[in-house]
Amino acid sequence: MNAVILAVVVMLVLSLLRVNVVLALVAGSIIGGLTGGLSFEATIASFTEGLGAGATIALSYALLGGFAVAISKTGIPQLLVSAMLRIVKKDGESDRIGLGKVLIVLILLAMAIFSQNLIPIHIAFIPLLVPPILHILNLLKVDRRLIATVLTFGLTAPYILLPYGYGFIFHDILTIQMEAAGLAIDMADIPKAMALPVAGLVVGLLIAVFFSYRKPREYENRKMDMFEEKVEVKKRNIYFTIAALIGTLVVQIPTQSMVAGAVTGIAILYITGALKWKEADGLINEGMRMMAFVGFVMISANGFASVLQETGHITTLVENASAMLGDNKGMAAFIMLIVGLIVTMGIGSSFATIPIIASIFVPLSMAFGFSSMAIIALIGTAAALGDAGSPASDSTLGPTAGLDVDGQHNHIWDTCVPTFIHYNIPLIIFGWLAVMMFG
Repeated sequence: MNAVILAVVVMLVLSLLRVNVVLALVAGSIIGGLTGGLSFEATIASFTEGLGAGATIALSYALLGGFAVAISKTGIPQLLVSAMLRIVKKDGESDRIGLGKVLIVLILLAMAIFSQNLIPIHIAFIPLLVPPILHILNLLKVDRRLIATVLTFGLTAPYILLPYGYGFIFHDILTIQMEAAGLAIDMADIPKAMALPVAGLVVGLLIAVFFSYRKPREYENRKMDMFEEKVEVKKRNIYFTIAALIGTLVVQIPTQSMVAGAVTGIAILYITGALKWKEADGLINEGMRMMAFVGFVMISANGFASVLQETGHITTLVENASAMLGDNKGMAAFIMLIVGLIVTMGIGSSFATIPIIASIFVPLSMAFGFSSMAIIALIGTAAALGDAGSPASDSTLGPTAGLDVDGQHNHIWDTCVPTFIHYNIPLIIFGWLAVMMFG
């Protein structure tokens, strides 16, 4: 049995059985390491060595959580909530409720899309924007699985298609790794090759919005002390908060460091007095706890990926799959997409998947006679598959961190399963069609 497949299956099954994702990743790593021929000691050593790679992103999310809670105490989220309530709560009018749902979905979708390309802050906006509006979502009886799918679409589709912000990083990695594997491409061709696969994501989003999660769903109005405490909104604090947000972007974008950005924003709130010194420590600790789950999963996912790479079974998986293909180009494309799905579901990052699969998929695709555009579509889609739906992906962890603040949103069943169904299935279909269309 291939160690990669077994490790990913164990991790996913345990997660679906509601075992904590961190424990599921550890268990999957051990099973994968032992199956891949590593000793127990070597497996643990490899897992431990890999943990360090996730430390930076874990610290980033912890600080962003602290920044989000700090901003909540300035009163800006309350102004946002009040503005939304004026729209959705007027004499109980049904058209107002419908307008409120549309407004919230569009705002969150736009923010998620902007977070990848226009203002590359990734999931940093979620702990700031989502928890304060949970009360409104409850009032409107919005199914939180709908919000999870909307957010995940905005966190994935833009970087796959558009070469800006995080999209530039994705396209740059794809270009460099394909050239290193023996096929030089023009980065300008990537959006053309990935247009049809992304159309599959759009189809999945439309199905989620208009069919799957259209019905109302009831949630309890539970207390969230950190976001519900009444705060006196001072005009000066609003200005200082806007300055903190701008400062965060000004530092983060050139440095590509969420840690530096979050620290800058917190420092501005401290220095200007928008955040009271005597309350600051407790508030930031509160925010860090909110994002701690995301951080621990990301750290564990890096250990999991380290073990899988140490076994060498990722290469074996691709080689064994290629041996089954014969001369059937359609089957070859499908199998390579499935392999990409398995690898990314385990590792949790499409960016980290590209170097792993490109070195093998590129020469294999060239041997089958695929065109350059077809190979771009194949590698790009194979890498993107699994980002939505993976328990270890920040594209699913981010939405859960915002939607589960009151304990009523399950990471696996309310974020991972819905996003897997609505995005990975159409992405396979449309990605395969793109590969075959380009030949």
